[in-house]
Amino acid sequence: MTAHEETRADEGAAAPPSGDVLTAHDIGAELGERATLVQFSTVFCQPCRATRRILDEVAGMVGGVAHVEVDAEARLDLVRRLDILRTPTVLVLDASGRVTRRASGQPRKADVIAALGETVA
Repeated sequence: MTAHEETRADEGAAAPPSGDVLTAHDIGAELGERATLVQFSTVFCQPCRATRRILDEVAGMVGGVAHVEVDAEARLDLVRRLDILRTPTVLVLDASGRVTRRASGQPRKADVIAALGETVA
């Protein structure tokens, strides 16, 4: 998910995984057996709709992968904890719920597939 990977101003490079771990309780749904695509969205976000379609399609292509959409406005606690600054923001979680990749903005399907491949490898 290279095009919109979040960066740290002091590093100037793609932000490394945060080390955050999310549980099924945190996101309100079961984690995928192999990985989970977590999408933070808001009601009036146009790119969120396209992102939802892309992530649903990718999750359907790869066994053991779940796509979970989180309403950012309803989960401000999680938004603050994870420092979500805009929607859509997509987190890729490994099987244990650890955040391995993070990007904001509408992702390209190929980038999602690549990030997922790195996570489940």
